[in-house]
Amino acid sequence: MSLFLRLLGEEHKGAGLEAAIRSVAAGELDGRVFVVEPDSFEQVPGAPFAYWVSEATRRVFQALPAFEQGDRYARRGPSTCDDFRYLRLWFEAPAEREHGLGLWCDFSKGGAYSPFYSEIHLLVEWEPRRRTFFGFFGRPGRLIEKPESLDYFFRPGLTWPRRTQSGLALRAMPAGCIFADKGPAAFVEGDDPTGLLALLAVTNSATFRRLVELQMAFGSYEVGVIQRTPVPDLSQSDTDRLAALARSVWSLKRNLDTATLTSHAFVLPALLQADGADLGTRVAAQVERVQRTAQASAEIQAEIDARCFDLYGFSAADRAAALGTASGLEAALLGADEEVQCDPADADGDSEGAAGCDPQTLGAELVDWLVGVAFGRFDVRLATYESFPPDDPEPFDPLPVCPPGMLQGDDGLPLSAEHGRRLRTEGRYPLDIAWDGILVDDPEHPLDIEQRVQDVLALIWGDRTDAIQQEACELLGVPTLRDWFRRSAGFFADHLKRYSKSRRQAPIYWPLSTPGGRYSLWLCYHRFSKDSLYRALELVQEKVNYEERKLLRLTADAGGTPGAAERTALADQESLMTELRTLQAELARVAPLWNPNLNDGVILNYGPLWRMIGHTPWQKSVKEKWDALVAGQYDWAHLAMHLWPERVVPQCATDRSLAIAHGLEAVFWKEGDNGKWMALTVAQAEVDRLIAERTSAAVKDALKSLLDAPAPVTGRGGGRKSSGRAPVRRAPTVPRSDNAGPGSSPATGSVAPDPVMLDAVKQAIAAAAGGTSKSE
Repeated sequence: MSLFLRLLGEEHKGAGLEAAIRSVAAGELDGRVFVVEPDSFEQVPGAPFAYWVSEATRRVFQALPAFEQGDRYARRGPSTCDDFRYLRLWFEAPAEREHGLGLWCDFSKGGAYSPFYSEIHLLVEWEPRRRTFFGFFGRPGRLIEKPESLDYFFRPGLTWPRRTQSGLALRAMPAGCIFADKGPAAFVEGDDPTGLLALLAVTNSATFRRLVELQMAFGSYEVGVIQRTPVPDLSQSDTDRLAALARSVWSLKRNLDTATLTSHAFVLPALLQADGADLGTRVAAQVERVQRTAQASAEIQAEIDARCFDLYGFSAADRAAALGTASGLEAALLGADEEVQCDPADADGDSEGAAGCDPQTLGAELVDWLVGVAFGRFDVRLATYESFPPDDPEPFDPLPVCPPGMLQGDDGLPLSAEHGRRLRTEGRYPLDIAWDGILVDDPEHPLDIEQRVQDVLALIWGDRTDAIQQEACELLGVPTLRDWFRRSAGFFADHLKRYSKSRRQAPIYWPLSTPGGRYSLWLCYHRFSKDSLYRALELVQEKVNYEERKLLRLTADAGGTPGAAERTALADQESLMTELRTLQAELARVAPLWNPNLNDGVILNYGPLWRMIGHTPWQKSVKEKWDALVAGQYDWAHLAMHLWPERVVPQCATDRSLAIAHGLEAVFWKEGDNGKWMALTVAQAEVDRLIAERTSAAVKDALKSLLDAPAPVTGRGGGRKSSGRAPVRRAPTVPRSDNAGPGSSPATGSVAPDPVMLDAVKQAIAAAAGGTSKSE
């Protein structure tokens, strides 16, 4: 026998050690002293020094079969080695998941701590022909194009994050998923849903976690540890009851997720699911809902624990120990107050399932949904009870392309503009939608974003619309909704955070702003076309024309000797005109080369527009990716081929991965009789032809203009309210394009004032004690 002293919970280690030694000397062993036969450790795989658990606990490893035995399997998935290329958030990929030789598949890659249920928010680009990632040829140390555990892909199972701060957390993995190295998976023979749910209950029990953690030296829940952990034999009644309990927790947690805008389960925001005559009452109801869910889940977890304690044969003392220790050997090695650091790539912040109840968060979520309704992304009829969501799915059903709350057609895909307009004409949809995907921050325009949001509120709340809008503004801490849209730390900052996960940022509502933020266009990512920026130019030209007429009226009203108030009004109007012409010129610069492809993802598509971003942190992120694209780091992207075919096409001859990405594999590569691929000899004339086919003079001219443009005008920072001051840089003239799209407007002939001269005039005016006239 050997003595082990455990002092990890002692605040004063020296005093604790002295007390433990005295107790041993006195023959009165206290809770800090353990007497263990060292050979007993060998009962546990790896023979860890798990001295703090009972002999009976260690004996379980010999008495019961291991997880990886018979009809159960645990497997590690592959790493893409280039997540930025191969992964997308599900809401940034095109709804038509197939493209050319590839398609987007749901991808389980760990995530935050969330037992039983967790949203799978990633997609991976898959190539069915080769049964691998699109253009993938292995990773360092494993130069094999077929990914690990390929034969287990697309099966229903259980998955878990390999590293979390909170402990082991298995959750249901729907059919149709691929799983990653950071999100291993477990399966049962025959993919029986009841068997999987029963296993889900067992593996989330306090007993199973206790047995897992005493094998571990660090907080990494590796596949091998799971494979070696014992699982009791279950009778049919045990299986059925445990499965029902796991199904109940899964359903409770998914029900909360129906209020998450970025979830496949989304139906309506929390403030529209809760009851109450006002938003304050609904906030309180949401808090209560979350608390009820937590309480119900805890009660079910207690029953699961009790049943599994019986199945594993744990004594009362072992049960208390399993429930009382937070993290087994991990706590023993690191100390009760220390945590294993989670890989930041695996987690997305707080534990999933802990629905936000902060009033401002709930208010911001509601406004984000209102904007989505105005763009035709979400279905307002669910809030007016004109339509109802489908029945809840089963835990292992494949994930839908569209969540229940999305406005969709009979094919389960987002409703097309053509179909949407027809529904509106026939009186089957109650709102006008911005089907072109553009709204404006302009109270005098019918596409004004604030007015469109108010229209949605009016449809839902009727004569209480003004009161509800005021309440929403109070939740957000702003005087009006327009202030929320205009503040850099307002709508867009919240939207960017909400639509960012797993190191990907994918906002789907894009503001393009004047330098001072006094006018903005709002574009919806999923409604982009080649002509979107030409339509945006039309709207800006309308605004320029309107404000020019206003300036003429102000000038005429002021006469030859304007007063101080009139001079201020004139200066403010001229400043606005300068800002508008700057935005107009920036749009005109990019419009000829604009050719969005949603398969490239949000941030690369945003790249050419970086100069028009008013939110400083986001502008910095977009600019970094744009610079990398310009430098040739992302030549797999469609945008790279569109802008630099002379660079990308020749690389396809030496890089088969790029050839596959751009549909040129058959041109430059051939599979030999031995199954190995070899580069073909392609005449330079053919390469030149391929380049010429993909080259546009208008695109090249626009690209040169964009790359040669001076630093953009700036007028506000990432978290500050716009000062409204006039920019000090000359507004660039609007270039004329022979490639103008349908509906585009000719460039205005007006020219911005010389900023140097303007400053000199302002200084002269300020120096004149009695003031001066405009003509002077």
